[in-house]
Amino acid sequence: MKKSPISSEPTDHESVSNAWGVSVSSFESGLISRRVAERTLRAYMSDVGALSLWACSAGVGPTDVGARELRRHVAVLSAAGLAPSTIARRLATFRAFFATLCEQGEMEQNPAELLSAPRRVKRLPDVLRGDEVAALLERIPATTPLELRDRAMFEIAYGGGLRAAELVDLDVNSIDFDGESIRVEGKGSKTRLVPIGEPAVKATVDWLNKGRKPLSEGDTPALFLTRSGKRLSTSDVRRRLSGWASRAGLPPGTHPHMLRHSFATHLLDGGADLRAIQELLGHSSISTTQIYTRVEKERLRTAYKQAHPRA
Repeated sequence: MKKSPISSEPTDHESVSNAWGVSVSSFESGLISRRVAERTLRAYMSDVGALSLWACSAGVGPTDVGARELRRHVAVLSAAGLAPSTIARRLATFRAFFATLCEQGEMEQNPAELLSAPRRVKRLPDVLRGDEVAALLERIPATTPLELRDRAMFEIAYGGGLRAAELVDLDVNSIDFDGESIRVEGKGSKTRLVPIGEPAVKATVDWLNKGRKPLSEGDTPALFLTRSGKRLSTSDVRRRLSGWASRAGLPPGTHPHMLRHSFATHLLDGGADLRAIQELLGHSSISTTQIYTRVEKERLRTAYKQAHPRA
């Protein structure tokens, strides 16, 4: 018996999947045209991709998503154990995604605007004391090429308050040796000029003169190189810092951002203006920088309780 021909019409599932594919691609194109940072782009696409997979499994197209569907999705994320901060970030992505559909006339209302982000637990940043930072840096002997690299790298990280991603993005020409400063490409492709101080400059000169040349391969502009002559990754930075921190007797879990937090806190301890710290860190909002005033208040409160007879 002759088989009936297979219909060329797409199934409902295929239609939903195709609709999500078109919408997600349009969203990605918009982000690229706005020149968002590569890491931000990856995060956005990961979040929207997860939403599209969940919606496709439920047979819901992008323009059919309402506040009810998003609440169900958030409930699934919460049940999966995602942190409130992660869920809040995803909701921000969803707002941007559905805003694009509204701008294109595909939707009349942004359903993500109807949801409130979960309350985040505000944790004070982990900070090293000045003597702990000194112990860490002085523990790096700076004799082999890799030691010279690590000493320069962490001197700059603490001396300029750089993020790990900013650190590995540095090129040789990012350093102004005469001005003892460094040009940093921060979040959102924003450039800032940050002073780094004499110890960081000296360590960098030592690295360039004695350590980098044996590792360099070709004409790579990267300031910090791997053993094989490639640009370092942030995971390399975390791994190397963890090793040196352990040798210096610092607490387990010491990570690169602690050097940035310590930089800001120690500046505040020394009387630096909060606005100046904001500019040095590259924060777009002063409210982000204000977390360090809480660190200072907590430190003073602890000192008071330990030392005052009527505390």
